[in-house]
Amino acid sequence: MTASASTEPANSTHQREITIAHSPDSDDAFMFYGLATNKVRVAGYKFTHQLCDIEKLNQRAINEAFFDVTAISFHAYPYIQDKYTLMACGGSVGEGYGPMIVSSQRFTPTEIKKIKVAVPGMLTTAYLTLKLFAPEIETEVVPFDRIIPEVIAGNYQAGLIIHEGQLTYSHSGLHKVIDLGQWWREETGLPLPLGGNAIRRSLGEDVMLKVTHALRDSIQHGLDHREEALQYAMQFARDLEPDMANKFVGMYVNERTLSYGADGREAIRKLLDLGYERGIIPHPVKVDFVG
Repeated sequence: MTASASTEPANSTHQREITIAHSPDSDDAFMFYGLATNKVRVAGYKFTHQLCDIEKLNQRAINEAFFDVTAISFHAYPYIQDKYTLMACGGSVGEGYGPMIVSSQRFTPTEIKKIKVAVPGMLTTAYLTLKLFAPEIETEVVPFDRIIPEVIAGNYQAGLIIHEGQLTYSHSGLHKVIDLGQWWREETGLPLPLGGNAIRRSLGEDVMLKVTHALRDSIQHGLDHREEALQYAMQFARDLEPDMANKFVGMYVNERTLSYGADGREAIRKLLDLGYERGIIPHPVKVDFVG
């Protein structure tokens, strides 16, 4: 049985609770709008949501395998692959765009490799891609929402930005050094897979399929009811204007979010395989999907 959009009350008896964790960002909120507001329901299931910074979710998935469904950076997947599998939907994929290195003064991509860069976490896909681009680069972890202010303050010459900062950095007078999503496209011809949703293998195949179908229905519901979903997502947009929030959501919640496609799946495997080959990821990765 798959989920379907419904306004009928769900059967409250013998409901199985599924815990879902994702980051407090407008694109994730848009994606989970249908489930979070009970527009999409599954008979016999109750979905509870927790919001948390993506690097903390990465760490919790590794250390505890706590949530049934969790948003993760693809870079974190090798460390949780025994306990989680990837859902076939719900990914954030950059189509020739992605995390950026920005700076307060103009640097070339060659010059930036010799400068310490503030990064949003060692398990983020942004960090993995940065290390593929510049293996010897020096980095320091800074909370993602503090990177732009720290660069402006002069505490770092450059920062690796994710989330809405990709659209707002220039408002702060910062300069783009390189877009790693564009670099990855030029290197591989593939989109850059940034984050996805993972589901605990111990739930069993039947439950994993039902929950994955529910997420796909939630994404489709948001795309079909864009105005309402955007209004809901705006509370997580970190002061973005509505038109900018709409643009950001459109970058990372689209047809690719419903299905990675053959090239999207290839991109995930290539990214993680390269990470292993270059010594960034310590062991081989077996990528599999449910749904």
